[in-house]
Amino acid sequence: MDGKLYLVPTPIGNLEDMTFRAIRILKECDLILAEDTRTSAPMLKHFGIDKKVFSHHQHNEHKATSEIIKFLNEGQKIALISDAGTPAISDPGFFLVREAIKNEIAVECLPGATAFVPALVNSGLPADAFCFEGFLPVKKGRQTKFKKLTEEDRTIILYESPHRLLKTLEEFAQYLGADRQASVSRELTKMFEETVRGTLTEIKTHFENNTLKGEFVICIAGKTTSKSKNKYEVAD
Repeated sequence: MDGKLYLVPTPIGNLEDMTFRAIRILKECDLILAEDTRTSAPMLKHFGIDKKVFSHHQHNEHKATSEIIKFLNEGQKIALISDAGTPAISDPGFFLVREAIKNEIAVECLPGATAFVPALVNSGLPADAFCFEGFLPVKKGRQTKFKKLTEEDRTIILYESPHRLLKTLEEFAQYLGADRQASVSRELTKMFEETVRGTLTEIKTHFENNTLKGEFVICIAGKTTSKSKNKYEVAD
């Protein structure tokens, strides 16, 4: 039998977003690779998935990949999941996928949850062309990235943590202009889901006076879009 690597998206918050196919694949595979076994355990238990689960994260993926490739070459079916969303999107997975392809092992990615898609569609900003930046560099290369994005015509999407959100919004206001239209979504699919739309300055002011909790997705109008007359109001 030929081995196969499955990339299986898991809910980013609401467990109802798990697909029937994802549940079936996780039940049928030989083993599951999880970013954090403690985080994945409650989700797997909820769906009645009882399989061997091994830790596979950014700190051990290079070391563990050779052993995983060996298992796949022996014909095992292995599923990779992250803590939430689609593996390899700002999460571990790219290195393993690349090595599997190099070894001519079949790789199949299931469609499913990922945070930036609903944030983009819900932003009201153009979604026909966009660039996804993931997490910005914390130190080295950060200013270079901002300067590069000043020329970006497409809608810009990135992830940010609560403790860096205000700083990032302030920096974008400095580089792109305080009146650049944007949208920030947090706690997507969860009970306290919130999307705030407006200028970068308006959004920053909102979060200076409200909850800074959860995971954030920032969408910012591109250079061309920002010149249009369309305006977005800050949502309560």
